[in-house]
Amino acid sequence: MLLSPVAAAQSLQREDEIVASLAGGRVIAQVAKDNVIVFAAINQPVEQNSVPPRLLQLDATHVGVLLGASEWQIPSAPDSVRLDRNYQSIPQSPNNQHYSPYPGQEAPDLETIGIAFLEKLRPLVAQLHHKLDFRPDDALFELVIIGFGPDYGPEVWQVEYRIEQQQVAARGEYWQTRILRPRFTQLYPPEGGKKAPHTLVEARYPPEDPGVLASRVVTQNTEPPLIALIQAGDPALTRLRSGDPKFAKVMDAIDHGQAQKASATDSADFLRAALPLIAGGNKFFLGTMEEQHGFDWIVPPDEPVEKTDDKSRPPGAPSLRKKPTP
Repeated sequence: MLLSPVAAAQSLQREDEIVASLAGGRVIAQVAKDNVIVFAAINQPVEQNSVPPRLLQLDATHVGVLLGASEWQIPSAPDSVRLDRNYQSIPQSPNNQHYSPYPGQEAPDLETIGIAFLEKLRPLVAQLHHKLDFRPDDALFELVIIGFGPDYGPEVWQVEYRIEQQQVAARGEYWQTRILRPRFTQLYPPEGGKKAPHTLVEARYPPEDPGVLASRVVTQNTEPPLIALIQAGDPALTRLRSGDPKFAKVMDAIDHGQAQKASATDSADFLRAALPLIAGGNKFFLGTMEEQHGFDWIVPPDEPVEKTDDKSRPPGAPSLRKKPTP
């Protein structure tokens, strides 16, 4: 039995065993003028009946895009377990080693978010008892956090959850599987501070190098990042640039590492126009995030977004649920 980040959901299944459905796709984000974050997610199916990337409100100032094993089906349960549902952040406890942050790494609020998903994944992953063909650096689940840190400003983080397996039976194929603590990678702000180039950031699942089982992927994640297409003068994007002066300004700002100086409205309009050109016919969603005003849809997903059960969310804070059509 094989499994990799590009394997189909049925590859995770044995008779009477838990099944994981994998969400494949790309997440693109730009921090524009006045610290407005414009971001999008493109659905790139890993399998025929793949689940799409989903958006979840994590707290008052952060949202998360879920990739990888975000939905699980337990044989004895009538409904699937979706990691974007019934989310509630887990308060840190100095007496619990699972909740103590790594010294000098991510802020405590991000660590709290990461541990919340770790605890949701732990009992699910423990039910996988066959050998999985995962490379050591492959992530089973991935969370892209977009928002604002206290006294920190706009931030984008890639949070990856890997697994570890150990054979526990002398005869037969019975393996113990456990989820490891998440690994945080800061995508924005860039290293180097204000002098570093500020451009588009992008995360994808599965990675660009999906390994030996790449032939199982319905839509391979091998397209160049949007920033690379802009810099290479992609013909379709070049037509956008020449057809509208505001798009030309946004693309010039991105190309010169000054994306934070581009108008947020123009940046959102540019992504709205560019996404159909790079999505390959796949669906996508697009939104903006502001520190004071919260989240707003530009292109909403087909299904409503699950609202967090976080008690710290202030009354009247913007909802991520799909806005009704007028």
